Amino acid sequence: MKPLKWSHETQSETACDPMSYTLGMAAKATGKSKTTIQRAISKGVISGNKGKNGQYSIDPSELHRVFPMVPTDTASKPSQMDALRPLDETPLQVKLEAAEAMLEREREALTEMRSDRDAWKQQATALLGAPAKKRHRWWPW
Repeated sequence: MKPLKWSHETQSETACDPMSYTLGMAAKATGKSKTTIQRAISKGVISGNKGKNGQYSIDPSELHRVFPMVPTDTASKPSQMDALRPLDETPLQVKLEAAEAMLEREREALTEMRSDRDAWKQQATALLGAPAKKRHRWWPW
């Protein structure tokens, strides 16, 4: 296999070289965003080349010299939210408690609306039942 020429590599050479990362692969391997990796390349912090097709080719050793590798087994590790939550609470229980609290607030708002409605209804009924006032005319004719 011929050595890669970094300045003249093509898409097929990048795809055939299992030892180089694309921008997306580098981001996944380090847990950083693509933008962070791209900025590091443009600032010269890490070396990488952009091919004619616009795809980056980044040497893994060069990448991990600056950004440490993130373990790929993230499913078995608890997240920070899980670490802060007591063990007896599951995400479903938390959602249920939030829904119950929201339902209680809605019930309180409904009760307040009903009392306002009843007060307005009482006032309207009182005004309709009141006798009409006799109007005094200013002009005698």
